[in-house]
Amino acid sequence: MRQVGLILEDGFQSMALSALSAFEFANHELGSRGYRLTVLSEDGGIRRSTMGVGIETVALGVMPDTLMVAGGLVPRPVSNGLAAFVARAGHEARRVAGICTGAFVLAQAGLLQGRLATTHWAYTRQLQKQFPHVAVDPDRIYIQDGAVWTSAGMTAGIDLTLALIEEDHGAGLAKSIARKLVVYHRRPGGQSQFSAMLELEPRSDRIKRALTHARENLTNPLTVDELADAASLSPRQFARVFREETGQSPAKAVEILRLEAAKLMLEEGRHPMEIVARDTGFADRDRMRRAFLRAYGQPPASLKRTLAA
Repeated sequence: MRQVGLILEDGFQSMALSALSAFEFANHELGSRGYRLTVLSEDGGIRRSTMGVGIETVALGVMPDTLMVAGGLVPRPVSNGLAAFVARAGHEARRVAGICTGAFVLAQAGLLQGRLATTHWAYTRQLQKQFPHVAVDPDRIYIQDGAVWTSAGMTAGIDLTLALIEEDHGAGLAKSIARKLVVYHRRPGGQSQFSAMLELEPRSDRIKRALTHARENLTNPLTVDELADAASLSPRQFARVFREETGQSPAKAVEILRLEAAKLMLEEGRHPMEIVARDTGFADRDRMRRAFLRAYGQPPASLKRTLAA
């Protein structure tokens, strides 16, 4: 029987507990071959969620086979003792997972150094700024990089847990548990947390038209003049209004849209790199590679392997 420990501290987000529900259903089917579940905290005792609900926890001690760290509504540093235990897990546990903002704890413990990771979309920029040596992907439901796993927020913890169960016991069991939980089996780890169009959040219909034109015509050069024409604005006025509404230059926004489209093609896994680059408007593999390195910290080929995992 494999031991799973979930670390909670005061202010944890209650949705993190849904990850344990997936293990519960696995135990119902596996019996003695299942999981022994333990809720942990640094010193033990009752820990309260942001809703004020108290959960009895056990003090940190023996390292579990799988250590999971729950996040709170907002990321915040943990004590040196707790960070040290999580750091030990990188060497002693078979795998370590951060749910939602739990990724910040893994990063504080040094486990995400040089790794690809994700967290709730609202905090991906903070994670990247606070821990610049982490390759943060803001667009993934969950990510496995070696023995370290991270997930996006809220229900994405279930997707991560189903993937852990599948790794241990196969897709059949994970699919059965997903049916019982009434969730998809299972959203692929590469599925987007949100669309680039939503991230840019233009307010006016004119800028929305320009972005829609860009997304539907990625093989075009998509110059400022072309986008301004789609928005029925002069190029100078368009560039100013676009930055005011989206916080990005038109060129950067176009690159974001191209990257989103390229990632989708890579996830489908049927297209050579030259075709992906051509159909998303990067023109050549080298230009697409440089854009991927800027955005994700790794080239398209590496990301394609990760998406297929």
